Amino acid sequence: MHTLPFKLSPVAIAALIATSTIAHAQSAPGEPAVMPTVVISASADASAQGLPSSYAGGQVARGGRLGLLGNVDVMDSPFNTTNYTQALIQDQQARSVADVLQNDPSVRVARGFGNYQELYVIRGFAVNSDDLAYNGLYGLLPRQFVASELLERVEVFRGANSFVNGAAPGGGGIGGSINLLPKRAANTPLTQFTAGVESGGQAYAAADIGRRFGPQDRAGIRVNAAKRKGDTAVDREQRELSLFSVGLDYRGTNVRVSADAGYQDHTLDNARPSVTLAAGIPVPAAPKGTSNWAQPWTTSTERDTFGTLRGEIDVGTDTVAWGAFGVRSGDEFNILAAPTVGRADGSAIMYRFDNARVDHVRTAEVGIRGRLRTGAIGHTLSATASGFSQKSRNAYAMSDFFTGFATNLNRPVDVAAPAANFFTGGDMNNPLLTQKSVLSSYAVADTMELAGGKLLVTVGARHQTIRAYSYDYNTGAENAAYDQSEVTPVAGIVYKPWPGVSVYANYIEGLQQGPVASGTNIDNVGEAFAPFTSKQKEVGVKYDSGKLGMSAALFTTSQPSAYVIDRRFGVYGEQRNRGFELSVFGTPARGVRLLGGLTLLDAEQRVTAGAVNQGKDAIGVPETQLNLGAEWDVTGIDGLTLTARTLYTASQYADGANTQELPSWARLDLGASYAMRIADRAVTLRARVDNATGKDYWASAGGFPGSGYLVQGAPRTVVVSASVDF
Repeated sequence: MHTLPFKLSPVAIAALIATSTIAHAQSAPGEPAVMPTVVISASADASAQGLPSSYAGGQVARGGRLGLLGNVDVMDSPFNTTNYTQALIQDQQARSVADVLQNDPSVRVARGFGNYQELYVIRGFAVNSDDLAYNGLYGLLPRQFVASELLERVEVFRGANSFVNGAAPGGGGIGGSINLLPKRAANTPLTQFTAGVESGGQAYAAADIGRRFGPQDRAGIRVNAAKRKGDTAVDREQRELSLFSVGLDYRGTNVRVSADAGYQDHTLDNARPSVTLAAGIPVPAAPKGTSNWAQPWTTSTERDTFGTLRGEIDVGTDTVAWGAFGVRSGDEFNILAAPTVGRADGSAIMYRFDNARVDHVRTAEVGIRGRLRTGAIGHTLSATASGFSQKSRNAYAMSDFFTGFATNLNRPVDVAAPAANFFTGGDMNNPLLTQKSVLSSYAVADTMELAGGKLLVTVGARHQTIRAYSYDYNTGAENAAYDQSEVTPVAGIVYKPWPGVSVYANYIEGLQQGPVASGTNIDNVGEAFAPFTSKQKEVGVKYDSGKLGMSAALFTTSQPSAYVIDRRFGVYGEQRNRGFELSVFGTPARGVRLLGGLTLLDAEQRVTAGAVNQGKDAIGVPETQLNLGAEWDVTGIDGLTLTARTLYTASQYADGANTQELPSWARLDLGASYAMRIADRAVTLRARVDNATGKDYWASAGGFPGSGYLVQGAPRTVVVSASVDF
């Protein structure tokens, strides 16, 4: 039997009890409880209200989950969020979370260091796919790629968020967070099959089945299965995906329960790797979009099994308590080879790097939320405690990385796989425990409602403890231990001067594990530093006409950094990202839908080692990001919809000295869908062309701190599919 991976602090226990007691005091003694009517609606988080409704046009939702604050309407939130719906995911034939986030002007998609892991850059700060939340819990989904078939919604929170969700286990969360919601059975029975093909010949098939049953349809089941297999639009690159998931839910009078179980097997063969530039080398022109410099023996395989259980109970008329638990078991194996370019003509050196990894994750949270009034002020009091535990077993093996073997980005050279025995760590067939992370936290918050609901003020704090342990790859002996705590506060305000207008401001902090002094020629080896606290200030305005929504925000976030001064490793540096965000969504005219916006960023290295790069731009952060998508239901042809989307990313640097600059790029995506009935069945045909003009470009630089590796943008890719409802 598993125990929870955290202990409740006395402060947290007191907060939970106090909140419940205060809420109960709102009912008169002896007054009979009034049981609400059960209303069945899709509810991934087991809440009584179900999912926030879709906004006009159906591409985004009116609100989303804000951690312990629960589901909050965007007009009541002191933060900037966008919540993408399953309708958008399906209409755009999105394959993964990255495809969905191509719609977001505050997000750019990059890649993990030396691998194929999806990485999302929000407001100029990296969010690893390790740090995706699944129904509010971290660490439960596959690390490198999350298939879209699992998802009902993709909720994007912009800005620091450690108070809302707790510290992210992978060290991200400074610029934002991403919460993914699983699918639930809706009121209407669903039996849908989809088949398709894309450039390169990759075939696709999926089934989505949902039913409700029992008295008043209180119980529901949603089953999803998907298979992708074949070549991609990149030469010689192959992908295979197998996925199966089950979502269950039960909605009683005052109790709601949901559960999920899933399995994903994802394999890449000959996948095009990232590119590292040698110091001082100018950025070479991007090769042809379909070209591939991967070695034919490279591969990446990831298998994950995961599950969650979440329950919510109405403790009183205005009080609800919840609890959730999740587990994941993941197994990865990679044979990689990424080029380091040493000349402007694309000449490069590669070496082989193998690694094996096994993860076991457990995570949980409990909480309580209640409403009360003190005079003219309404209060929503929330308290929660959460815990996270991850054990990772790792091993690696390399070929001779001093000499390597030669290739060229423009004229790739295939070689026989060299032996990976030059430098090794651990047993590839039986890796030992090398990392263990234990995170625990508790938080309290009060959202006060004043002036008849025109003014909302939120205050709160979260106490977070981060424990991390590392072990020798070959012996399993403990190398280092890290145990630090920090309190991150929050203050937010929303003012509604007129109907449909909200003005907001917030102060909130992000939290990352602090560094441990390591390396040579330093005097404080092994010294552990307190967690990094990144401080964010933000002001903004939101507009809701009922048909068209808009938001604008100004923000600034500072993040500490570490380096060595006079033989002492310490936290001396700072990076500051500040910017402006504008977003738009909804239906400005009948049959027309808009989704997109503009982000302007100034990411400055404010304090650096020896002041060498002081005042220069941070790696991989463009000054301008523009996304604008439109859909048009063609007048006079029922069921026909045409779509277009453009993405623009300004130039960015691949090095801290700002000598290696990637050119700006723009991409055009086009699509069409046609809904009709055949033999009394609903049939939808979809076609999409991403990068319709065939632009060759470097899409991103970096993602891992201090590294500026390049990722080439995908070539022109055509995707067609047909969905049939039975």
